[in-house]
Amino acid sequence: MGIDDIVNKGKDLYEQNKDKIAEAVKSEQAEDVSDKVLDGVADFAKKIAPGASEKIDEIRDSADKSIGNE
Repeated sequence: MGIDDIVNKGKDLYEQNKDKIAEAVKSEQAEDVSDKVLDGVADFAKKIAPGASEKIDEIRDSADKSIGNE
């Protein structure tokens, strides 16, 4: 099985389950996990670039709107 076969199988699985995947991404559990991950990444970025905390918060909030249900 070559890489093209693996990619095509992945595409097929996605197409067969895209409704379930979309539902999972917009779930309460995804919201909780994404909040924790995004908070951690934002905190880390603020330590590296303390002068950019406002921009980091904007980016974090924008990403959060794309994941979960809130």
